Amino acid sequence: MRIGIFSETYAPYISGLVTSEIMLKKALEKQGHEVYVVTANLESFKYEYDEEERVLKIPGIPTGIYDSRMTSIYPIPAVNKIRSWKLDVIHSQTEFAIGTFARLIAKQYNIPLVHTYHTMYEDYIYYITKGYFEKSSKKLVEYLTKFYCDKTATELIVPTTKTYKLFKEKYKVEKNINIIPTGIEVERFFKENVDTKELVVLKKTLRLDKKDFIILFVGRLGEEKNVEFLIESQKNLVKTHPNIKLIIVGDGPDKEKYEKMTKDLKLEDSIIFTGKAAWEEMPYYYQIANVFATASKTETQGLTIIEAMASNVVPVCMKDEAFESMITDDLNGILFTNNKGYEEAIYRLYDNPDELDRFNNQARIQAETYSSKYYADRVLAVYNRAIKTKEEENRFGIISKIAKNIKGRLK
Repeated sequence: MRIGIFSETYAPYISGLVTSEIMLKKALEKQGHEVYVVTANLESFKYEYDEEERVLKIPGIPTGIYDSRMTSIYPIPAVNKIRSWKLDVIHSQTEFAIGTFARLIAKQYNIPLVHTYHTMYEDYIYYITKGYFEKSSKKLVEYLTKFYCDKTATELIVPTTKTYKLFKEKYKVEKNINIIPTGIEVERFFKENVDTKELVVLKKTLRLDKKDFIILFVGRLGEEKNVEFLIESQKNLVKTHPNIKLIIVGDGPDKEKYEKMTKDLKLEDSIIFTGKAAWEEMPYYYQIANVFATASKTETQGLTIIEAMASNVVPVCMKDEAFESMITDDLNGILFTNNKGYEEAIYRLYDNPDELDRFNNQARIQAETYSSKYYADRVLAVYNRAIKTKEEENRFGIISKIAKNIKGRLK
């Protein structure tokens, strides 16, 4: 099968979306499929095509949202290249410029379109509106999302029940919706596959002591991730347990704000900001952690949770439907609703090493159900269904045209 993945963001940009795209591409190629990627060029204002990797990059202008760029919705120089691929199916991963381009190409060349909805855009409106016209902007996002996901996609994929409910209960989408949790290359996070020498180097770099109990957060440093929650709780945790340290891996618009907050609370010795970490370095950060924590309530799934579990690291998360689909509370992770609940969970795991080991082992078992092969198999089933649906639509269209012609002649 010849598959086209269309997305606003791709490597070298670092995000959960990019991780899932790379994983899906590799998993599909392992099964013998040809996978092409169409994305925005984050490094220059040029059209670039990597023949070996089959990645076409389209120039665009910066949006002001992290490193993303907005491209033309119909970049003509890219059309001929894409047409030469003779795609069997298009899989769009974003809703806006590149997503619209995917829709136009699919319609023009009669290619079935599968769309995965990754992001709760309503939670990101403030980056553009800065607090103004927020209600009307959310309505606009809802309209555009419903139009793209319901009217134009042959099949729709969402990662969790939370997202499914958004479309069915709030947006009233009638389209068939496939719930497929996004997978990852879980094997690369297994502790037996991580070089212990590199772990020693990383611990020295971060000036960690053997007695330190490490809480890890990985993600964008933006308001929607609620990192402020973790910093506030850290103030209480170190009062009685000074060797509990919070490591924050990532970058974003609020990084300086969180660093200042840390300084104002006099927590510089217990909170470490690493900045961005390269994709290949991430398994090492998980392996130095005792606990993975997040207070975000804006996730559609949260791939970092799966990465942590694959690393034998127990996730401690804000109670949210996106996480409840992956975490069984008190079995392979702990869910909390407020600062007190979070702090009690950390104390519990700190004071009970045997219980921590039990959680870690259960987390690893759960993570193995999110393998890239299993994910690719389920997505392929959706591709085949989309292709079949499109073929049936085409046959129905031909029959309809013939019927109209006969009716016209009989008049």
